[in-house]
Amino acid sequence: EVVEATKDSVGKCLAAKGQVEALYAMGAGLKNNIGNLVEFTGYPVVGNHSMLQASGSCLFDKENSLLTACAWDPRIHGQFFTQLTISIPLTSISSFIIDVKKLRDMAPQSLCAIEMYGGILMRFITASTAYLGQTTDVVDLEITYYRDHDPSQPRLHEDVLEELEQIVLFKYGGMPHWGKNRNIAFLGTKERFQGRIEKFVEVMKKFDPKGLFSSEWSDSVLGLQEKGLVIEKPGCALEGLCVCSLDSHCAPDKGYFCRPGLVYAEARVCRHEA
Repeated sequence: EVVEATKDSVGKCLAAKGQVEALYAMGAGLKNNIGNLVEFTGYPVVGNHSMLQASGSCLFDKENSLLTACAWDPRIHGQFFTQLTISIPLTSISSFIIDVKKLRDMAPQSLCAIEMYGGILMRFITASTAYLGQTTDVVDLEITYYRDHDPSQPRLHEDVLEELEQIVLFKYGGMPHWGKNRNIAFLGTKERFQGRIEKFVEVMKKFDPKGLFSSEWSDSVLGLQEKGLVIEKPGCALEGLCVCSLDSHCAPDKGYFCRPGLVYAEARVCRHEA
């Protein structure tokens, strides 16, 4: 919060560098000493699925005045972040990486905001015949960055983070993860699934005719109603409730105005101007 409040890009990059070096030195929690599973001696790490790493042991720690509470435990002032998870076609991943490098070169300290949370994680997923599954082989991109408890407070390098999101979604036709993402990630979802959502809705109504498991939000995401996804109001772009088209969608009182992207010119992002 201090780094964000003071707009300290150098401080954020130093913190991110320390985080990455620590995780790399520890193998991000991996162990390869089969005898006691307490050591990481380097890559490769090979083993059985029964010994696969997992996180969450902090949930079961004994009472110790919250010294080992999970980072997301609401009882402590812990992590608070936005997480985007969007899939793009496997054939587009090299072009996406090139765009990310261009962004890095044009705003060198901006991507420290996501490096602090592990960078851009990539998972490779094959196409599925499931109605809401992937329509082609994809790379699942997970991007995590700081989120302020005050929704009207812009982030450090807000514009680059928004542009990165719009590159994945709109330039490469990204498919959103159903349990993560901000509102704008679900714009045009129905069209991207090429008729499969209609088949899903048909089955959904058969098994849940009274809509017990539906809501205004899920109806909006599935394209059953128009309202609910885009909520235009002052500051809406900061929380992903809209893509800015007016300066008021950003935070003009704090020096953030709606501007085109640096690499993806079609993007509309909230950029700080001194």
